This record gives sequence, structure tokens and C-alpha cells, in this order.
Amino acid sequence: MFSQISNLLKLRIGVVMMLTALVAMVITPGPRPSALEILVLAFAVLISAGSAGAFNQYFEVDIDRRVARTCNRPFVTGYFQRGPMWLGIILLLLVAGVGSAALVLNLPAAFYIFLGAFFYAIVYTVWLKRRSWTNIVIGGASGSFAVLAGAAAVDPGIGPVAIMLALVLFLWTPSHFWSLAIAKSKDYQRTGIPMLPVIIGNQRCAQVVLINTLMLVAISIMPFFSGMGWIYLAAAAVGGGFFIYHNILMVLDPSPRVAMKSFFASLVQLVLLLIGAVVDVLLLG
Repeated sequence: MFSQISNLLKLRIGVVMMLTALVAMVITPGPRPSALEILVLAFAVLISAGSAGAFNQYFEVDIDRRVARTCNRPFVTGYFQRGPMWLGIILLLLVAGVGSAALVLNLPAAFYIFLGAFFYAIVYTVWLKRRSWTNIVIGGASGSFAVLAGAAAVDPGIGPVAIMLALVLFLWTPSHFWSLAIAKSKDYQRTGIPMLPVIIGNQRCAQVVLINTLMLVAISIMPFFSGMGWIYLAAAAVGGGFFIYHNILMVLDPSPRVAMKSFFASLVQLVLLLIGAVVDVLLLG
């Protein structure tokens, strides 16, 4: 049962969003948040992202049943039956997340959490995914809003480091997802989803990913010049270099095997960056 709920809510994505929000909370200058505020931020981001993930699966059953990677999702298999009840549950999850943030944190943090869910569920899933290759670029802003929510929970004014970290998440999402899309391009061709590799081919898409990652890494280093220390800089440089290396390999060989390595390299880069930011603040801040 838990595995089905985890699948439905896309908890792996939600956990990434939750961690980015918590890291933004830690590195934002201001009064230290209480244990309750930390727990509420984690809950609000996780449950709101989960509601958006569940809506994504509710809306995309026709696509999911035709793709090997998604054909085991609970709405496809019939483990959960689509219907008005599930739309109500999804809405209640969103209300619980945004409402708890508004009550315990502040309205700006709650608003950013709402925007994160809205961009994934409506902008990405409903408006763009089936229509435009920009789907993951614009829809990927949902990750940026998680960063802004964490920062706003401490300081609604949003400082430069939080803004730069939000830009990092904005640029990270296309490099991360397009690497996966290159590996799974045949699935997207079969379903008619206009992901970038389907539009321009795997080779050119790999080149676009490399350019995007170079911008991502450049911006990820910029917080060092706005107050972050050498630990953060080292983590950003090492993780960024690792991701760029795998992007270069993907340009040379845009095969599914190499593209999946680039996909996993994006996760390594993000994890190193987040850990470096927290350790830097705790040890040097």
C-alpha cells in the first residue's frame, strides 16, 4: 500500500523539493526557525508536491499506460480508481500543505508553495507537456518555488543567495530531465509528447543540455561571491564539474546508456551542492 501511495504522490520528487526548501531555510540569514517551523515547511512542501504529482498521474493515464517506465502507476493498473473522490483528495492535500504553511510560517512562504504545485500540475501537466518543448523549462520552475518558500519562511524579502539558488534549480531541471528524455526518447516519440529530443534529435539535444549545464554551474558558483564560503564553492565546483563531464560524454555518444549516466550525474551535482551549502553555513557561517 505504501509503495502505491509513494508512487502516486511521486515522493522521490517531493523529497528533493522538500530538501531544497529546507536548505534554503538554513542558509537564509535571519532568526533561526523553530523545530515546528522546520517540520511544517518540510510537511507543506512534501504534501503540496505530492498533490501535484498525484494530479499529474490522474491527468496522464492515457500516456502512462503506453510507456514501460510509467505503466505500473496505480491509476493505470487500477489499484486506485480515477474519479471525483481522488480529485477531492488531491485538493485536500494541497489545502493542507499551503494552509499549514500560511498558519505557521507566513503568507509569502505559503504562496510560493502553492505556485510550486500549480506550475507542476497545471502549467507543466495541463498546459505545456502535450503542446510545447518548453514544457519542462517553464514547468520546472516548480523547483525554484520550493527554494523561495524555504527562504521566505525566514525572510520574506528573499536575499540574493536564495534567488541564485532558485535560478540553479530552474536551470538544473532541464539538464536533469532532458538527459532522461534522451534515454527514453523512443517512449516520447511513441506517445507524441514534444520533448526536446523528439523535436531536434538526441545529438542536438545533448548539445543543448551541455550549454544549459554550463550556465547552471556558472550560476551555482555565484553565491560564493555573495557570502557563501569555500566549502560551498568546492561542492559547487566538484559537483558541477562531474555533471559537465557526463554531459560531454553524452554529446560524444547520446545513447540511452550514457544519457542515464548524465541523468544520475545531475542528482550527484544537486546533492553535493545542497550538502555543501548546509555544511558551509553550519561550519563557517
